[in-house]
Amino acid sequence: MQTKRNSLEDYTIKSVSQRQYLLLAIPLIISGISTPILGAVDTAVIGRMPDAAAIGGVAIGAVIFNTMYWLLGFLRVSTSGFTAQASGANNYQEMMLSFIRPMILAFLFGFFFITFQQPIIKITISILGGSETVSAFAESYFSIRIWGAPFALANYVIIGWLIGMGRVRLSLITQLFMNLLNIILDLVFVLGLNMGVQGVASATLIAEVSAVLFGIGLILYTKDITFSSISYSKIMDMHPLLKMAKVNRDLFLRTICLLIMTGIFTAMGASIGEVTLAANAILLQIHYLMAYLFGGFANASSILVGRAIGENNNEVYKRAYNLSAQWGISSAIIMALVMWLLGQEILSFFTTIPEVRATAHTFLMWMVLFPIVGFWGLQLEGIFSGATEAKSIRNSIFYALIVFLLVIWLLVPVFLNHGIWFAFIIFSLSRSIFLSLFIPKLNRMLFHSPGKP
Repeated sequence: MQTKRNSLEDYTIKSVSQRQYLLLAIPLIISGISTPILGAVDTAVIGRMPDAAAIGGVAIGAVIFNTMYWLLGFLRVSTSGFTAQASGANNYQEMMLSFIRPMILAFLFGFFFITFQQPIIKITISILGGSETVSAFAESYFSIRIWGAPFALANYVIIGWLIGMGRVRLSLITQLFMNLLNIILDLVFVLGLNMGVQGVASATLIAEVSAVLFGIGLILYTKDITFSSISYSKIMDMHPLLKMAKVNRDLFLRTICLLIMTGIFTAMGASIGEVTLAANAILLQIHYLMAYLFGGFANASSILVGRAIGENNNEVYKRAYNLSAQWGISSAIIMALVMWLLGQEILSFFTTIPEVRATAHTFLMWMVLFPIVGFWGLQLEGIFSGATEAKSIRNSIFYALIVFLLVIWLLVPVFLNHGIWFAFIIFSLSRSIFLSLFIPKLNRMLFHSPGKP
C-alpha cells in the first residue's frame, strides 16, 4: 500500500503559496531542530553531573563525531538535490539510483571509521587538547559511539532521499523516532542507571542503529523504489557517478572549511580553561538549534529548486528564492529577540553548575547577533544545494574561513573568548555575503537568463 503524499509531492505548479511553503517547511524545521536536540540533551543530562570536565569531554567527543560525519554531510545534501531533480523529471530509475549509490558510500565510509578508530581518537585528542580528565571522558564517549558510524551515515542518505522525494512527513517521523529514543535512553542510562558519559554514548549508538532499520522499513512500505529492477551496470554508470563525485567533492571541501573553523574555535576555548570550554559548548548547542531551524526553510527551498530544475520551471525557482528570503529574515528577527529576552532562562536548561552558567551568560550577546548575520548564508545553501551547484558553496565558505582566521589571529590575544566569538560572527556574516555574490551566475547557468530571481 502506498502512502498519501502532501500537496507538493505530485505537482506541476506555476507558483507556490505561503501556505504550501509552510506545509513543506514546518515538518522539515521540526526534523531539523530534533537533530541538535540530540546534542543539547546530551549536554543537559551531563550538565547535571557535578564535574565540568564531563561536559567538556562530551563536547570534545561530539566535535570528533561532528568532524567525521560533517565531512560526509554531502551524503544527505547531494542525495536530496539529485533525488529532487529526478523526482521533478519523473525519472523513476534515477530516483532509485539516487538512493542506492550514496547508501553504498555510507557503509563503506562507516566501516572505514570503525577500522581506524584508534588513530582517529588519538590524533584528534592531541589536536583538540584539554585536560587529562576531559580527554579520558572524550575517549570513553568515542569508543562506544564509533560502532554506530555506518548507521549514522546511512541515516543521512535515508533522510536526504526522503526529503528529495518530498516525503517530508516520513523524514520527520524517522528523525523523531531516533531522537526520542535517544532522549529516553539518555534519561534511563544517565539519570536512572548512573552510567554517566558511557550512558550518553550508548543511548546514541542504539538510537542510530534503530533509526536506520526504521527508515528503511518506511521506504519499503511506501513502494517508491524496488531494488529488484536495478542492475550493477546502472549503479556503476560513469556519467552520473562523475557528476555525483564532483558535487560531493565540493561539499566535502566546504565541510573541511567548516570543520577547520569549528576545530579552531573549540581548541581556542579549551586553551582558556575547562569552564570556558563548557560554556562555549553550551552556546554552540544553542547556535545549532537556530541553524537547524533555518535549515528547515533551506531544505524546503532545496526541494522546490530541485523540482523546478527537473521540470525546467523558472517561476517555481524564483518563488522558492523569494519565500526563502522572507521566512529567513522573519525567523532571524524572532530568534534574536528570544535570545535577548529569554537567554538566561535558556542557559539554565543546559547546566546547573553556577560558574559555567555565569560564564556562558557573559558571552550570550553573540547568540543574539548570530541569527541576524548568519541566516542568509544558510538559506542560500538550500538554493544552491537544490541546484546541485556546490562549487559556489565551497568557494564562499573558503573565503569566509580566511576572514575568520585573520580575525582570530588579530583579536584573540587581546580579547580572549570575546575575540573567539567575534571571529565566529564575522565568519557567519562573510559566508552570507560571499555566497550572495554567486547568485547571478547561478541564475544564468540554470535558466540562461541574467539578473536576480
